[in-house]
Amino acid sequence: MKILSQLLIIFTYSILGDFISNLLPFPIPGSVLGLILLFLSLKFKIIKLSQIETSGNFLKNNMGIMFVPLAVGIMNYFELLSQHWLSILLVMIVSTSLSYGVAAKVAEYSIKGESQ
Repeated sequence: MKILSQLLIIFTYSILGDFISNLLPFPIPGSVLGLILLFLSLKFKIIKLSQIETSGNFLKNNMGIMFVPLAVGIMNYFELLSQHWLSILLVMIVSTSLSYGVAAKVAEYSIKGESQ
């Protein structure tokens, strides 16, 4: 029962994010908003980590299986991908590099903030 209640909390934030996303005039994915709300709830101690930790770890550890339908579905666009593979590869390299750089700077800033 503990795992189900933890999943209910996580899914509630996901649904809330989708609801807010539909109300906003600009496109932000509901799943992203849900994660932001969950983070803020944890940060400001609205919910405790122990209330979602077991289910959260299970979902994180089994995240790879969630990408299988996406990878299979992408094969419907194989012809399009084969025509534009170089552009797609370039965008992936640049966006991944930028993401790593921003994550590194945020981590560096966070570590400096904790040590003071």
